[in-house]
Amino acid sequence: MKKLCFLFFLFIGLRSSAQMPKILSLQEQGAVRDQWLKERMATVTPELMRRAGTDMWILISREYNEDPVLKTMLPSNWLSARRTTMLVIYDAGDTLETLACARYDVGEVFKKAWDKEKQPDQWKRLAEIVAERRPEKIAVNRSEHFGLADGLSSYHYDKLMESLPVKYRERVASAEPLAIGWLETRTESEMAVYQQVCRIAHEIIAEGLSEQVIQPGVTATDDVVWYYRERIRELGLDAWFHPTVDVQRLDPENFDHLRTFSKRPDKQVIQPGDLVHVDFGITYLGLNTDTQENAYILRPGETEAPPHLRAAFRKGLRLMDILTGEFQTGRSGNDILAAALEKAKADGLRPSVYTHPIGYHGHGAGPTIGLWDQQEGVPHRGDYPLYANTAYSIELNTAVFLPEWNKEIRIMMEEDAFFDGREVRYIDGRQTELFLVPRPKAGMGDVGDGVER
Repeated sequence: MKKLCFLFFLFIGLRSSAQMPKILSLQEQGAVRDQWLKERMATVTPELMRRAGTDMWILISREYNEDPVLKTMLPSNWLSARRTTMLVIYDAGDTLETLACARYDVGEVFKKAWDKEKQPDQWKRLAEIVAERRPEKIAVNRSEHFGLADGLSSYHYDKLMESLPVKYRERVASAEPLAIGWLETRTESEMAVYQQVCRIAHEIIAEGLSEQVIQPGVTATDDVVWYYRERIRELGLDAWFHPTVDVQRLDPENFDHLRTFSKRPDKQVIQPGDLVHVDFGITYLGLNTDTQENAYILRPGETEAPPHLRAAFRKGLRLMDILTGEFQTGRSGNDILAAALEKAKADGLRPSVYTHPIGYHGHGAGPTIGLWDQQEGVPHRGDYPLYANTAYSIELNTAVFLPEWNKEIRIMMEEDAFFDGREVRYIDGRQTELFLVPRPKAGMGDVGDGVER
């Protein structure tokens, strides 16, 4: 019992010494998110509506069946839509009206525009709001290929079309470019905070890939997974997917994409000499992270990873550089993918790229740059163009044959990055060398912290 207590307090002491960034209280988070919403509505929305040639955008949701776009427009103290929530955004050219066809304001942005005593029927009042403003094009969230832009339910679409005067029914069109643009665009205020969001994720990953959590020969991969889940909850954050931890080692088992994505063993004891990989993401302040990093478990007497693993890791970094070098405004995800794969193969690499937008959602709105099983390009979602002020999870892997292991391994990497229209920068840097477990003591080796910031 005394030994267990000693180990527990040692663990707590080690963890408390980590440099975990400040995490805001729920009240502070709410104030930040509400301010962001006001700023975004005033600056992002008018530009998007003019880019799409749309002067009215209607969003409709029922409680617990929220349109993913409308959900990002709710005030922080609304955890869901209420009854039938109707929002109307109208660009009059010189001003932007943001209205709620509701009996009360929806936060500070959307102002009440329905008096039930004067017009008992909510749908008829919505039709009146439309007729009073005489829009040329009415956008609603329907999309064949982008799920995040397809939030209007079938019933609500039918009811809207039934309620509108005939001449306005003909002006209803898909809001796909508006919905994607709203979700993918990151503002200066958001990016000032996004680095801290990513730093928190990096610090949690580093904790899990250390002797604070891993005792080689005892700790299993699933133990690390559940450490991450508990640590996320302890910090008051959310996980948007269940983390994964896996190992590659000197054994006959080869890498397989299906195994990596869906059939990974639940529990493998982590041993000295293992290459450990984690896939991890959190949600904080309405923004998401998606990160894959790697560690090497030192054998007795080692102070650094073997040269063949360090060389393999550098090949992964090279692939990341090739990919981000192909980012250009207006270029489609499929064009970026094809150019990056061609250059990587010419450079002697064996690449696989499956990079995606990130922001309000982990797998966010915007151009898809490859899927693990669609390296020839992704129809429709891969055809969407790259815009400035958007964020991406630079996700990929590089196949490397190791003669020392007589097998092929994959260096799997993922780091969150921001594209400003000219260049890509990693939001909180990226891992540039393998984490080592245990961390060598000072004076025992020239080892960095594994992250370039």
